[in-house]
Amino acid sequence: MFLKNIYLSYFRNYIQEEVNFHSNKIIILGNNAQGKSNLLEAIELLSTLKSHRTSREQDFVYKDRVYGQIKANISRNFADYDLGIMLPFKGRRELTLNYEKLSRNLDFLGIVNTVLFSSLDIDLVRGSPEYRRNWVDNLLVQLEPIYSYIIKQYLQVLKQRNALLKSFKTRGIMTFSSLSKSEELELQLWDDKLVETGCRVMRRRGRVLSKIEPLAKLWHNQISNKTEKLQIIYLPNVEYKENEIEDIQNRIREEINHKRNAEISLGNTLVGPHRDDIDFMINQATAKNYGSQGQQRTLVLSLKLGELQLIEQVVGETPLLLLDDVMAELDLKRQQQLLDSLGNRFQTFITTTHLNYFDNKLLQQAQIIEVEKGKVII
Repeated sequence: MFLKNIYLSYFRNYIQEEVNFHSNKIIILGNNAQGKSNLLEAIELLSTLKSHRTSREQDFVYKDRVYGQIKANISRNFADYDLGIMLPFKGRRELTLNYEKLSRNLDFLGIVNTVLFSSLDIDLVRGSPEYRRNWVDNLLVQLEPIYSYIIKQYLQVLKQRNALLKSFKTRGIMTFSSLSKSEELELQLWDDKLVETGCRVMRRRGRVLSKIEPLAKLWHNQISNKTEKLQIIYLPNVEYKENEIEDIQNRIREEINHKRNAEISLGNTLVGPHRDDIDFMINQATAKNYGSQGQQRTLVLSLKLGELQLIEQVVGETPLLLLDDVMAELDLKRQQQLLDSLGNRFQTFITTTHLNYFDNKLLQQAQIIEVEKGKVII
């Protein structure tokens, strides 16, 4: 796939800017805080309708404006698509596909596929489990857009169940035996929904991690010159042996029954995929605790290259690659390994503060765009 152009109106620090892309390598040059990452963020939103930088809609809108806007044209193997996102400061966003308004996010997702590699991605290894859950969930949305509905449904069930448990605690109910018959039935209803929706999330997370692991292992083996062995281990909150619906649902139900009184006492759901984690191992040691900074960066680089390959295999087209301020994070050897492995197959957008990270051959091939205070200079 190839992003032909993008138009930003009152988005972040852009007032009105349009950029046409004509190369497979685009270098976005500028000092810090000029708007380089904002441009990549707009492309990310076209792909996943989410940003890795914020969950607040109003952050996207320029100063005191009522709304911001992103428009783009993307070329795929068999068709071109005109996409639009209207981001209000307050209210619900509006999506358009080929100038027609969409009523469902699901109809927008899956048209643009991206892999983002950011300087913040080191938190995949060092950060909390939430970073790793968000990573695998965003990958799943790229591969199966329906997953955006599945995870949203689970989080809604979780919210309702937590509200019920909190109401029990507020009323001084501390054990399951203290519940009335109607309260038991209401809790059972949300238990059933948690089991059903939680199973869907867990099965898909386990499945996609088993697919990306061999790809990331190959890249990691190559980048580390065969000196390090990578493992990706899914750590579901509820352990199960077989990736079968009945087995997983039974295990979730068993854990709910086991922790019933603790949940009522705390007023919070303790069982389910919202408490999952992923362990990255290098030579059988947990990378978070024992990996060096260089090893951790190699691990993240291998994951991103694995993402590229997996999306291409599943979707049948090469995704866009967004490299946000990562050249300064990688040593010269890893920079070259990254650029060499990409070749010219992926349309790649690279933000940087200096051009001296790149060799002359790449600079001659690339389209260089300079960004200054929210204005694009070609």
